This record gives sequence, structure tokens and C-alpha cells, in this order.
Amino acid sequence: MIDLEPENAPHAVVEAVRRRDPEQRREHVVAVLLDAFAPLIEADPAAFRRRFRRMAASPWTFYRGSACLFYADVAAEEVAGTDRWADERTSRVWIQGDLHAENYGTYMDDQGQLVFDVNDFDEAYLAPFTWDVWRMAASLALLGVAKAFADADIERMVTAYCRAYTEQVRAFATGDDDSAFALRLDNTDGPVHDALERARAARRIDLLDAETEIADGPGATIDRRFRDTPHHRRLDGAERAAVQDAFDRYLRTIPDAKRGERIEYVVKDVVGRSGIGIGSAGLRTYSLLLEGRTQAMENDVVLSMKQGVVAAPSRVVGRLTAPSGSAELFSDHGHRTAVSQRALQAHADPWLGHTSIDGVGYVVSEVSPYTADLDWDDVDEPDQAVALLRDLGRATAKVHCVADAASDTGEGSAVPFQVEEAVVAVLDAAGDDGDARFAADAVAFAAGYAEVVRDDFRLFVDAFRNGAFPGL
Repeated sequence: MIDLEPENAPHAVVEAVRRRDPEQRREHVVAVLLDAFAPLIEADPAAFRRRFRRMAASPWTFYRGSACLFYADVAAEEVAGTDRWADERTSRVWIQGDLHAENYGTYMDDQGQLVFDVNDFDEAYLAPFTWDVWRMAASLALLGVAKAFADADIERMVTAYCRAYTEQVRAFATGDDDSAFALRLDNTDGPVHDALERARAARRIDLLDAETEIADGPGATIDRRFRDTPHHRRLDGAERAAVQDAFDRYLRTIPDAKRGERIEYVVKDVVGRSGIGIGSAGLRTYSLLLEGRTQAMENDVVLSMKQGVVAAPSRVVGRLTAPSGSAELFSDHGHRTAVSQRALQAHADPWLGHTSIDGVGYVVSEVSPYTADLDWDDVDEPDQAVALLRDLGRATAKVHCVADAASDTGEGSAVPFQVEEAVVAVLDAAGDDGDARFAADAVAFAAGYAEVVRDDFRLFVDAFRNGAFPGL
């Protein structure tokens, strides 16, 4: 692997962790996870037992579920100020916040086009752009080891990802329209194209049939309603009224340019929802069935109204404040999630918005039939992975660069400069080989931090098995 100067952040993060003895590190792992999850553990202990057992399956699943630990490490006092790629501008851009090899997939944009992109914006926040890159790089090292790839091949994978990232950033800086760039059916191949084809073959009616049924309604009418399943919880009158009120307020957060006809927003049924995903443990979520564009039952729409989470990077960056510190940018984490997704996706879901219930923020979005996650199961050879990672690097560059002063989120830009220009400036400041040095930093971080994660995984499993997490 490539050696780096000791003062560089990738080296400093790993060395800061290694200076702690195992018992200190075990206590730190437990403390960080409890600080992040204690309120949610209290809200739903059974769901968190399932989450922690899933995290205990492998270093990879542990890493996916412990973003808060990653941020505690990269923002530790011992390494503060050591990231040569972070300056006044590049340390405050929109990042996805939990970027790893499986957080990519498809969506249908507001122009009706299938796009492959970064997904899952629950942890998105304003922070150094390198945090997305370092977190992704470490995930590639963990994934590569799980697939028994050689160290040299893992280095090729991380390098390919980073070089594609910097090349795409430079393309945006020299004239390419970042908002027009997209990975689509007509310009992709391999696993990315396969995901887009799966999404294209999906049918709305199949989603509706899985989630709903046609049943007797009020009077002599029949209509769709949610099925009675273990994952659906019927609401009493007071809770249903609170959700309807929150929905009515959500409608005001849809940008005027994306607002549909009144009939689309007629609520036909509402249920509480569980079992959505391990990352939603302890979070209150509702599913709403809407009329859709017409009264025909085959084009009804399912929305998710999910409690917003405290973004993992925010725990180390600070309060949700504007750059000047003079005014809050976001009213709550539902608001922050919606704003970040609009910023990071050039043409986001037209249903995307936010609301609140009892002072708690919720993000609202469509449960779309046209989502398909990236499938790594058939990526069996390093050359396949390298080719795929060039696309993922370009996709990461796009979300960073589109979420800046030129974006139109409908709520004002939290990033009042061109991200591509800022990133190119720090690359160029490192010399003629700035892009290569950036990739080398990522390689070094990936190798060192993946080893840290494997050690932390063993400490976590031992702590969990022996009752170190109260309430579980």
C-alpha cells in the first residue's frame, strides 16, 4: 500500500484509534453507539436487538450500521485540522452522509427518466466532501476482503473510484452541466445498466397489489385500502387525525413547480408501518395511500411519512445553522432530509416534502416501484468491480457538485459557491499530481480504517453479548 506523510488525515485517523488500548476502544465504541441510539433503543428495544444482531453478522454489516462511530473518528480532536483537502469551502458541502458500496440505486426523476444515483439521504449533512469519499473507500476495502480480493486489487478499486470522481468534478468545472448529467439506460452497462433495466420492468400495479387490496368502502363503494398485515397498524381516530393534519401541512412544502392536481392528494387510507428496514429501527413511520392522477385504481400512489433521524455527521459538525451562525437553516430533521435530497438529486421525487407531528420532523416521499438497488452479488472479479466503481465515482461527483449555489431546491442554497471549483482548487493546490495524491490518501484510509472496523466489530460483538447496552 502507498505510504503517506504522518500529518495527513487518512494516516492520522487510523493512528489515533490505534493509540487506544482495546478496553478504552471498547468503551468508546459502546459510548458512541449509545449516544447515537439510546432514545431509539428506548422507543423500540426489540427492533434494536434485531438491528444489533444484524450488525453482529460481519464487519461489513457492522460498518453499515455504525456511521456515528466513523464520524467520531474522522472528527476526533487528535486529527482535527489534518485533512489537506478540507478548506473553508470544501469542508461545508452537502454530503450523502452514509456513503458505502450498497447505497446506490435507481429512481424515477421528476421528468419521468430512470436515473442511477446515490440514494438514502437520511444522514445527509453539510460537512467535508472527503468524508463521503473516505467512508466509501473503507467500505470497498471491507467488501473486497469479503470477496477475497487481493490487496492490490482493492487498491485498484479505490483508485478507480477516486480517479473517476476527480475526473468528473473537473469536467463539471470546465463546462459540463452538472444538473443535466445522469447515469441512464442509454449511457451505462454492466451492473448499473442491469439495475436500470430491473427498475424499468417494474409495474406500479405490482407494488399496489403487494401493499393494498380492493375492498368495500363507505356506503356501497369499493376502493383500495392497505392490507391487514403484521407490518401494518390501524390507527385510532386521534392518531389518524394527527397524520391527516401533518399531511395537509406537508402539501405546502412541495415546490410549486412540482405540485400536481388536487385529485392526486386525496388520502384514501393510512396505516402505521414497521419492518421497513433495519435502519428504521425505533423510528415512527406511516404509509399513506393516495388517489393518484385519476380515480382509476391502478394508478394510486403510496407515500411514506417517516420520522427524521439525527444525521450522523451532525453529531460532530455542530448545530443546524447557516454559515454565518445567525439563523437556523432547518426546522427539524425531516426538513433537513427533504432539503438535502432536493439538493443532492438534480431532479428529485416530485412527492418529496416534510412535515411534523408533535414537534417531531418527518420526511415524506413516494414508495416508488421504480427503485432497484445496486447488486454486488454477481460482481465476482476485481476487473468487474473496477469498471463498476468508475460509474459510482462519477455518480458521487454529481451529487456533490449539483448541490451548490447553482441548485434550485426551492429553499435557498446552503452552499453559496460552486463545489466543483472549490474541489478542483484543493486538488490543484496539492501540485500537478493532486488527483493521484487524493486517490492515494483514499487508498491509505481504506486499508487502515478497514482494519480498525474489523477490530471494532469484535469489540462490539463482545460488548453486545455481555450486556453492555442497557435495555437490550
